[in-house]
Amino acid sequence: MSPAVRSFREDELTDPWVALEPGADPAERVRVLRRAHETFTVAGTVPRPVRAVVADSWRRSARAGVGPDGSASVELADGDLGAYRSEHPLARVMPLFRELMGTFAADGEHLLAVCDAHGRLLWVEGHPATRRRAGRMNFVPGARWAESAVGTNAPGTAVAVDRPVQVFAAEHFIRRVQPWTCAAAPVHDPRTGRVLGAVDITGGNGLAHPHSLGFVQAVARAAESQLALLGSGPPAAGAAELTVLGREEALLLAGGRKVRLSRRHSELLLLLARHPEGLTGDELLCALYEDESVTPVTLRAELARLRGVLGPGLLLSRPYRLALPVECDVDVVERRLRAGAVTAAVAAYAGPLLPASRAPAVVRLRRRLSDGVRAALVARRDPDLLADWAHAPWGEDDLVVWRALCAVRPTAAVRARLAALETELAAP
Repeated sequence: MSPAVRSFREDELTDPWVALEPGADPAERVRVLRRAHETFTVAGTVPRPVRAVVADSWRRSARAGVGPDGSASVELADGDLGAYRSEHPLARVMPLFRELMGTFAADGEHLLAVCDAHGRLLWVEGHPATRRRAGRMNFVPGARWAESAVGTNAPGTAVAVDRPVQVFAAEHFIRRVQPWTCAAAPVHDPRTGRVLGAVDITGGNGLAHPHSLGFVQAVARAAESQLALLGSGPPAAGAAELTVLGREEALLLAGGRKVRLSRRHSELLLLLARHPEGLTGDELLCALYEDESVTPVTLRAELARLRGVLGPGLLLSRPYRLALPVECDVDVVERRLRAGAVTAAVAAYAGPLLPASRAPAVVRLRRRLSDGVRAALVARRDPDLLADWAHAPWGEDDLVVWRALCAVRPTAAVRARLAALETELAAP
């Protein structure tokens, strides 16, 4: 067989998401990857044979200002960590994770780790000696292992790209993590599809095998199935759930149904959920329409259509109100802010409230919520939380946050972005 044909077939058979193909020499691959990593840190170019998923992650890590000699920081500790974990959705499937992975981790001198959607480690369990070694690089509960904070790593990168990932040895961006190998898979909310976090197995180079990647993926799917079963009954106390943050159109979960609402119906349901005592037609007109010429007939038509979407008995009138309590994600963020749980509030803030809405009451609520989260972030002065906001689509031009970030993390990239923003604002 010619070398060209052999190379073509090998490429065809290689799974780009698996770190080490069968038959490869781990020691030789480590040497090659270390040279490639050094080339990237010096010249910014990624030579072969670095996998595309790793090369892309290295570039994102560098753009986020991560240095190869950095380290993870502990963001949640003691009471804050306990409170946050207890209310996190993945707490409900930790017994399943332990059942499926606990013995494998302990017997194989590996670690079972679970992170949230922001890359914060919530649980790290497994072999005691391995836990002590991992603790020396802050791979501990409460530490932030987001890709934007510590570069390429399986749990952080799995959350960033929303798919199972295996990271082998020197594929890690930070040098002190390069003796480790890990595989992680994201876990999704089975009702909304949102990423809740990731489940990870971390240990030695023996994990650089297709089976470990398939294993964590199967565990993640089992967790999603378990969450679906746990959430298959009616919401607590007969309540419905309304998701409006980071969405153009609201998502309503009620009575076992998932309903995506139109923009106007999203606005109506949000306002009614915020006012369980009910609103009159005149109050809804003022809250929804900038144009004072809109007639009550138009509003009644919209409400009639919404009643048809929701089903019988859910929308009452005189005054207009909902027949069941509705838990909105806006309420969750507000409660956490009032309690001073800034990290938890930011975790629940998925983006601006119905960002395309021009309804006056929605605009005011959107601005008030965003200002509240921003003020808490600036007061907290946590560089990772500030960086998350600044690099999110809604924070790219947020001068207040970029100034706060520059004050606590004055990297060249942050200073350059802040200077560009100030120049733009100063221009006539």
